[in-house]
Amino acid sequence: MADFMIRFFLCNIYISGIIGILLAARHLLRNILSSRMQYHLWFLLLGLLAAPFLPFHLTGFSQVFSLLEIFRLFPVSHGGNAIRQKMAPDPVMNMDWLNDFTLSASRHSSAAGAVLLGIWLLGILVMISFTVKSSLRFRTIKRSALPLQNPVIRRLYCDCRKELKITKEIPLYSTAFLKSPVMAGIRKPCIYLPIHLIADYAETDGLRPIRYMLLHELQHFRHKDALAGCLMTAAGIIYWFNPLVWIAWREMLNDRENACDASVLKMLEPDFYEDYGNTLINFAEKLSRFPFPFAARLSGDMSQIKRRILNIASFEKPTLKKQLTGMTAFLTIAAFLFGVSPLLSVNAAVNTAYQWKVSHENVSIMDLSAYFKGYQGSLVLYDRRQDTWSIYDREHAALRVSPNSTYKIYDALFGLEEGVITPEDSFMKWNGNHYSFQEWNGDQTLQSAMVFSVNWYFQEIDQRLGTSAVDRYIQQIGYGNENTGGNPSSYWMESSLKISPLEQVELLRKLYDNSFGFDPGNINEVKDSILLSSSESGNLYGKTGTGCIDGKDVNGWFVGYVESPDNTHFFAVNILADDGAAGSNAAKITLSVLSEMNIWGR
Repeated sequence: MADFMIRFFLCNIYISGIIGILLAARHLLRNILSSRMQYHLWFLLLGLLAAPFLPFHLTGFSQVFSLLEIFRLFPVSHGGNAIRQKMAPDPVMNMDWLNDFTLSASRHSSAAGAVLLGIWLLGILVMISFTVKSSLRFRTIKRSALPLQNPVIRRLYCDCRKELKITKEIPLYSTAFLKSPVMAGIRKPCIYLPIHLIADYAETDGLRPIRYMLLHELQHFRHKDALAGCLMTAAGIIYWFNPLVWIAWREMLNDRENACDASVLKMLEPDFYEDYGNTLINFAEKLSRFPFPFAARLSGDMSQIKRRILNIASFEKPTLKKQLTGMTAFLTIAAFLFGVSPLLSVNAAVNTAYQWKVSHENVSIMDLSAYFKGYQGSLVLYDRRQDTWSIYDREHAALRVSPNSTYKIYDALFGLEEGVITPEDSFMKWNGNHYSFQEWNGDQTLQSAMVFSVNWYFQEIDQRLGTSAVDRYIQQIGYGNENTGGNPSSYWMESSLKISPLEQVELLRKLYDNSFGFDPGNINEVKDSILLSSSESGNLYGKTGTGCIDGKDVNGWFVGYVESPDNTHFFAVNILADDGAAGSNAAKITLSVLSEMNIWGR
């Protein structure tokens, strides 16, 4: 959660920029967009404000915004990757390929994130207390209100409902504690009229201004503005620290009233526009502070009423051409906002549990706790011939964590499919940067890069592919949470991309059978690159991966399959710990279990 706060803080930089763009677009297109469309633009913003809290990753035109990656100042981590080096023979088998060299990264964001989290939650509690206080004050006013008794106004109210074709019963009350009409309530909406206004207008101007009041409040009901008010209040509570969100909130309130004014004016003849404006001017003389943000009302502050009067004075019923032009402009803005939505989906990592759909009849639970001493972890084993699953710790088996170097299996496949590398020519010249591991400091082919898990080789593949192509392929094969975070260099290294052991096995099955529909030659090239050992009993294919934070191995993987003459077993092992959870240790656990089950090594 602390790391989420860092990402959420950065997300607000994007949000502030989007609000600025939205305000500018709204101003430039004010003569094209209708009042209702200008109001509806804010609902698009409300959707974007919810994006960071969605339990899935949004997709859009992420390649357009890849340059905005400069704002990712606080990466969660940059995990290292398992590479192989010769070591002494193991009692089970020769494991020259198991030793891991891992790049470590510091995680400085957690402490800052914890502080920000505390401040954010405290601010939310304060805002909730203010909202509850306002709600209780309004509840007191509602209890003091009485059903409107004036028969003339009640008949007028019924006529207004018929005019708007509203069949729902909406009670009408009068109260001495409000200075302007109010429509409140979502499930049981009610309209409250100030007693003094009813008396004033009945004595001076007749029923026409009261009709305007009723039509305006009924327009609020018709367009579900009470619900919108609740959403706006919720956004203000969650984003209490962002001044631009408050500016947007204020503008949305203004646009809501302008939209209702326009809806009423469409019902009137042009000769009555001035009367409607005069009604607002009369309200301006009776203004008081309105402390109930979740209710919709006719009046507003002086600056708002001034803008509304100007809008009424310049109002013209829109022509079909203007409506089409406005709709085109609205859809263009909506498309842009949809395009930036992936940048705000910072909490995709919350979707940490894979929803596995498989019959319980072919799943057996194993007790392998003796092999996993000191680790949280799981083992998933699939028997292809029997179509059965054997699982240790099913809950952890569905947990999504960073894939680290195991992702390179598919990164290589993407590069082959796009022709960045080919089975005949996978050579890449060393970039000249000096790394901690001597094996990385030289020219590479796919075989050597996979053997030594050379980060720069696969990062170069991603660079040549481009962010949009990487996103497209990840979504095509359904890789974990499908979230690259717009980061073209380290999304698979203890960052945004997550996958569970169950999904690792399912993807290996698809790779083995080429269910992706990729070029068979490319599939075979990837398989050859992860071939670890061969014997008379079959072949062992696999890839390790290690995530290292602050010099500690916290996330170890070993995934692959054993191919024998009469069967194939797919496996994935993941281990987590404060330290010591390296890919090499995950591989040792795997090989011990496979040996015990007579699948490999005996």
